[in-house]
Amino acid sequence: MSASAAAGATGASGIASAAAPSAAPPALTPLFVRIKLSLLRNGLKGSSKRKAAYFSTLAFALVVGFFMTLGLGLLHGNARAGTVVVLLAAILGLGWAFMPLFFPTGDETLDPSRLVMLPLRPRPLVRALLVSSLVGIGPLFTLCLAIGSVIAVARGAAGAVAAVVAVPLLLLGCVTLARAVATANVRLLTSRKGRDLALLSGLVIAVGAQLANFASQSLFEAGGLSKLEPAEAVLQWVPPATAVGMVDSVSEGAYGRAAAQLVLSVAAVAALLWSWERSLTKLMVTPDGSTIAASGKVKDRGVAGGGFWSLMPGGRTGASMQRSLRYLVRDPKTKSATVTALAIGAIVPVFNALQGTGSVYLGCFGAGMLGVQMYNQFGQDTSAFWMVAQTISNTRDAYVELRARAAALALVTVPYTVLVTAVTAALVDDWQGFPAGVGVALALLGSMLCTGALASARFPYSIPTDGAFKNVAPGQGGLAWGGIAAGMLVSALVCAPVIALAIWLNTAAHRDMSWVLLPIGVAWGWLAAWAGLRLAAPTVSRKLPEILLAVSKG
Repeated sequence: MSASAAAGATGASGIASAAAPSAAPPALTPLFVRIKLSLLRNGLKGSSKRKAAYFSTLAFALVVGFFMTLGLGLLHGNARAGTVVVLLAAILGLGWAFMPLFFPTGDETLDPSRLVMLPLRPRPLVRALLVSSLVGIGPLFTLCLAIGSVIAVARGAAGAVAAVVAVPLLLLGCVTLARAVATANVRLLTSRKGRDLALLSGLVIAVGAQLANFASQSLFEAGGLSKLEPAEAVLQWVPPATAVGMVDSVSEGAYGRAAAQLVLSVAAVAALLWSWERSLTKLMVTPDGSTIAASGKVKDRGVAGGGFWSLMPGGRTGASMQRSLRYLVRDPKTKSATVTALAIGAIVPVFNALQGTGSVYLGCFGAGMLGVQMYNQFGQDTSAFWMVAQTISNTRDAYVELRARAAALALVTVPYTVLVTAVTAALVDDWQGFPAGVGVALALLGSMLCTGALASARFPYSIPTDGAFKNVAPGQGGLAWGGIAAGMLVSALVCAPVIALAIWLNTAAHRDMSWVLLPIGVAWGWLAAWAGLRLAAPTVSRKLPEILLAVSKG
């Protein structure tokens, strides 16, 4: 009887224990913070270089953040402090929005697609990712700037209270903006095209430097910071700069405006959180490109493609032109070099025109930047050039191949040069010189196509496929720079008669005849390009094995 009672008691306890709820899972937010710290810690193990880079970056951020905070604090009481800090907050927001797109591998937690197989709901996941995103060098630096900004504009007890609210609002606005943008573009960031964006970071820095230089020169002219007041009047209503603008408004006693800015700041953070949650939900339930392709939803557009590609000529010429143009949009390094040339080629003439030192002849700068792309036509094929080499059996084949590559480059460069020269002519109000500017630029382009074809035949070099900023294989640097330098020098000599004619027409009171430079420049450029292609074709046909060996070293 006692044994039966014991068995019954044991069974009852088993049933009770089975019916009892399981242990509560750990809180998601502290878990993600620990994961983020573990990623940071484990990423520094076993690599002294990585440790040195991380801690030097941390020290640099702390030192710069400290001095910027101190400098902003010294603006306290200055009449223009509000203008400075509002613009700074807007720049911070812009940086947080776009830096993840250019450096997608900088933070592994930016890719929430790694969590799609886990039983996690989007809303708790948003909270956990948001808190873990506050751990890092970027948020620390932003916090320093936020503190310095509110110190610069906060006055009185009401200003101090507003500052306490503004600091977390500014920080949350920046971090949430970065997360929402990164999550919305996570498919792009983890694809080949997304990784190509990192190659354009140098372009962004170059363009930003030019913009900063232009802005600083304008700033130090008459008027100083007062010239930025119209921009501040607009940006103080654009989140996350509204958080700092709210503190400035409270300090000035404009409580109604401050309340509107506070509501706008909170609403912007809420809207970003909602957008982030929707992107996470979509990411967790939407198939990626591989499954869409597997399901047969991708249409077969044929080998040659349609639309624009159907306008290409037939035969070898059209195929080679299409291959070269596809390099411009698909090959990371070719695309990076081309986009950089397009941007810098437009910045120099346009900015000089805005500064009052422009000339229609500066359109030659863009033509020259793109003309350099002709100087290593076979190197951009890398080891795949052997497939092209098998189709070149004589001088005629070599000439058609070079002609098609030059035509593809001209198809982009000619309309671009005309457009940049037209914009420059409009800015400097010199439409009379527009035909002359286009003529000289096209003559220069034809000369560079001529020397570029010769350099591609005589000085080919390999472009490594690895490394975003490695454009020449080891041991070929002198060959690359020698070919480019010699080619540019010879291009100037080839184009010298047209340049001399342009100088004479502009200095000998014959400016009304400068329009003749347009047909002369077009004809000269075409003849120069034709002659260069004709001279380079026999060399390509004769030295094909050497070219193949040179471009395959990377």
